[in-house]
Amino acid sequence: MTSKKVLNYFMIENAPGGNQDWLPEWDMNMGGCAAVTACDVCIFLARYEKFSKLFPFNLNPQNLTRMDFVRFAAVMKPYLTPRYHGIDFLETYICGFYDYCKKVDNDSLILEGLSGKVDYEIFAQAIKNQIDRNFPVPYLLLNHHDIKLDDFEWHWFNLAGYEELDNDMNVLTVTYGEYQWFSLRNLHETRNERKGGIIRIFDKGE
Repeated sequence: MTSKKVLNYFMIENAPGGNQDWLPEWDMNMGGCAAVTACDVCIFLARYEKFSKLFPFNLNPQNLTRMDFVRFAAVMKPYLTPRYHGIDFLETYICGFYDYCKKVDNDSLILEGLSGKVDYEIFAQAIKNQIDRNFPVPYLLLNHHDIKLDDFEWHWFNLAGYEELDNDMNVLTVTYGEYQWFSLRNLHETRNERKGGIIRIFDKGE
């Protein structure tokens, strides 16, 4: 039996999540994707009381503005600063996210990286488990053979849904303020040595 789930993602002025194109600083505008996904995760989770400190401003999910997001991205920037080669290791993302959590006095999360080098079935099950538990999934895609994914190469984005198929699983990506569905099997099979991967997020209280 196949299944499907889509997270109740937040909207900013009719766009799902944040958008690095909104960011005025050139380095964040060009390479702030890791910080943007982290901001999205924090805003998504801050709607729950135990994670409320993850968003340092007044949080009303119905009235978030682009300016709110731009301000938050500036707060996140020191922890996930764009760099020449990008934030191209899962460990770098995790360390930056933990440093931000420490700054805002929230120690309720555990983050674990899962390399894209693992078998597809393990990778797909991990993503499904995260979304079933109502956590978005930060995803790092590095080089990829499919030219249709050029805009997603060397890029961080979040996954916010899945739909199981007979021999594949479609996943819902959130990036640049847009939703798009993609084949996870195709995303996973990059045909390159470096694979990127995903960040799994756990609630310490579970």
